[in-house]
Amino acid sequence: MNSATLVQKLWNYCNILRDDGLSYGDYVEQLTFLLFLKMADEQTKLPPPHNKPSPVPKGFGWPMLLKLDGDDLETHYRHTLEELGKRGGMLGTIFRKAQNKIQDPAKLRRLIADLIDKEQWSSLDSDVKGDAYEGLLQKNAEDVKGGAGQYFTPRPLIAAIVDVIAPRPSETICDPACGTGGFLLAAHDYLAKHYKLDREQKKRLKNGTLFGVELVDSVTRLCAMNLLLHGIGSESDEVLPVVTRDALSEKHGEYNIVLANPPFGKKSSVTIVNDAGETSRESLTINRSDFWASTSNKQLNFVQHIWTILKQHGRAAVVVPDNVLFEGGAGETVRRELLRNADVHTLLRLPTGIFYAQGVKANVLFFERKPANPKGEANTRKLWIYDLRTNLHFTLKENTLKRGDLDDFVACYNVKNRAERKESERFKAFDYDELVKRDKLNLDIFWLKDEALEESANLPPPDVIAAEIAADLEAALEQFAQIAEDLKQS
Repeated sequence: MNSATLVQKLWNYCNILRDDGLSYGDYVEQLTFLLFLKMADEQTKLPPPHNKPSPVPKGFGWPMLLKLDGDDLETHYRHTLEELGKRGGMLGTIFRKAQNKIQDPAKLRRLIADLIDKEQWSSLDSDVKGDAYEGLLQKNAEDVKGGAGQYFTPRPLIAAIVDVIAPRPSETICDPACGTGGFLLAAHDYLAKHYKLDREQKKRLKNGTLFGVELVDSVTRLCAMNLLLHGIGSESDEVLPVVTRDALSEKHGEYNIVLANPPFGKKSSVTIVNDAGETSRESLTINRSDFWASTSNKQLNFVQHIWTILKQHGRAAVVVPDNVLFEGGAGETVRRELLRNADVHTLLRLPTGIFYAQGVKANVLFFERKPANPKGEANTRKLWIYDLRTNLHFTLKENTLKRGDLDDFVACYNVKNRAERKESERFKAFDYDELVKRDKLNLDIFWLKDEALEESANLPPPDVIAAEIAADLEAALEQFAQIAEDLKQS
């Protein structure tokens, strides 16, 4: 069975459960619980030496679910979820705060006996079951009302980012806002495809290379299952590839590579306070003496956080909204310090219409952590900007972003030797001295002529225009609110 067939099979059943008010997200979550229990049971029945004891306590495993029916099944399933959520390791990660959302015992029975039990999941190739689960996550992300799209970065964009970052065996890779694990999986696949790994390297790739942090329990479980189905981690792991926590609260290790698409949207509910003792009127304050600026802007805080968790000479790629490039105050401070302390060598301007949140204007910032320059000079000497936005319009259905749309960017990036880059129509270099002379060190730089301004026929659809205007107004209002707050405290 291929992954497309498997996705269709799993998804067809969702339509039955939708009649009972189950959302796409609820369905994927229930599938996650049941798939884990089925696979844990299958592991015990493999021939030696491949068989493993189940991490699931006796009486709460798959065989018991298969025996029961009716109200007894519904009651036992609910107790199973509660019990497993109290456990540690991968078990606790997947079942933490789990609830049964399938109220009809007959439909729960069909899901267990007719759908999940009919397949031998452990014997399926990890590519098949992993891609099938990714397919479910994508379908869930496409459900705009559910809001799951905020956790799903377009896979063609992720693939291009990983191609230019080019991970190497033995490097540690972290995503501090990992969502459902897209960056971690792409890095895993890149290493498995581009290197002939020995036994020890394969073992390390499975456990000890990839690290994810996610704020929301329900998303952590989806990520954990996604990784597990792709052969990363194991059912009984105590050392977890993904954990639930607020990544911004403190430094959580140092890594060779950081890849992230931090959440966009409103300001965070906390304000970061730095060494200078700047305080905030917000209810919860986190003290980070290793940050350059205090701000309640989540994206600016993630940029600072990513800098702190990079090892020396470590490299990062982070998706940021436009306001990170031009916002004054803390934004200017962060840009100034980042350009001084890191080699901020590349900026990819992304087109609109590729994210599930409409109207998002975003970029990918690529930088490397460097030791302090002995001459006191900035580590950034030249910023190369690739404009993949001007005169390019994508949509989520009719004209979706494909990996081929990023081929020119990947070629211009020149992974093998960045010193030999050449300018083109969409790829331009800006010297550090030129950048620091710009007002507020604004990196929101364009040079191509926007045809949409010349001809109304080229305008994007009205809903996209409206969403872009709303996003611009929201960014402006946030800046005014910050100015007002600064004036109060001065």
